[in-house]
Amino acid sequence: MKDLQNGLKTSVNRRSFMKRGLTAAGAATVSAGLLGNGLSAASEGPEEKSGRLTPGDAAILRFLAAAEILETDLWQQYNELGGIQDSEVPGGNGNPTYTAALAVLDADMDQYIHDNTEDELTHEVFINAFLASKRADTVNLDEFRTLPSSQATGAQQIGRLTNLMQLTVDTSWWTRYRVGNKNPDFGDTFDQAVPSLNVGQHPAIPRTDDDLTPNDHIQAIANTAGFHFGTIEQGGTSLYPSLAQRVTHPEVLRIVLSIGPTEAMHFQTWSDKAGNAPPLTDPKDPTLVFPDLNSPPFGGEKFQTNLIMPEPTIFLSRKLPACSIVRPTATKGAAMGALKFLTAMGLFIGQSPAFFELMTDLAEDADEARRGRG
Repeated sequence: MKDLQNGLKTSVNRRSFMKRGLTAAGAATVSAGLLGNGLSAASEGPEEKSGRLTPGDAAILRFLAAAEILETDLWQQYNELGGIQDSEVPGGNGNPTYTAALAVLDADMDQYIHDNTEDELTHEVFINAFLASKRADTVNLDEFRTLPSSQATGAQQIGRLTNLMQLTVDTSWWTRYRVGNKNPDFGDTFDQAVPSLNVGQHPAIPRTDDDLTPNDHIQAIANTAGFHFGTIEQGGTSLYPSLAQRVTHPEVLRIVLSIGPTEAMHFQTWSDKAGNAPPLTDPKDPTLVFPDLNSPPFGGEKFQTNLIMPEPTIFLSRKLPACSIVRPTATKGAAMGALKFLTAMGLFIGQSPAFFELMTDLAEDADEARRGRG
């Protein structure tokens, strides 16, 4: 949060990060038909171009494009070390020790990581391509790819947007979706599944090959990743329906309502796998303790680890019957809330003030959008 606040103090020409075209990665995978209307050069002006979209719809899509770019960046790092290496998700060579530790949570973790990475890449590319097709400015964060890569065997040595080596992971989603009488939209709070993950800074990928031993240490890193997967994807699960309530055009609403459910599919997958994280204490960081989630204070009828369907809870009014829902979905401040959430977990440690100002501007614009208005 301190980094986000500092970022607000520095002036930046945010239009320099808006491109009326696609990133190099996106252009390679999007049909040429979307790129044939002279959309490659940025226009000059005080605000981003919304083209044939309302300014509000364009602002929402730009914030979502930025969020998906950031997600793609972090998932690519996970895939390089622990996923399947192929032409669909290029880069990296895999790290057998880290991959084996992830497989303790599920034998198919490498496939799931690969597919989650590919999904986020397609979201990023599609949203930017749609904006370009409507002659609206798109988002390019390449200038901020300055954070270091893991030095462990298997990782590409390229600049990153996100930092997976100093995370403070909020694991309250574990209890939030298993408690039936509370909802964050009503101001309710929830216990952490792994309290020590929510304190301090922890790596979710090996930083160097020194992190590959002893076994319990690399397993602690894999466990951290397993919970971080769920933390990231529950955020997307809430963000899309929250912003959908501000969308005006039916086609933009269709995009938001069609991408959002895939984030929920991701979240449920990771909710299931996190429950398989073996109890242990990290020998290189004894403050990091992964509890047995099938034992008190968890476990039992509500908290057994294979209960991954959302428990019905209060919705809209405490006077109405309980309903199984995504939570939270309140729309006020949804984009800024998502940015603050990502910042608080340490995902952007090392980023520049200009990055924080740009992301803040994008979030503010998305939150100012109103249905039926520009």
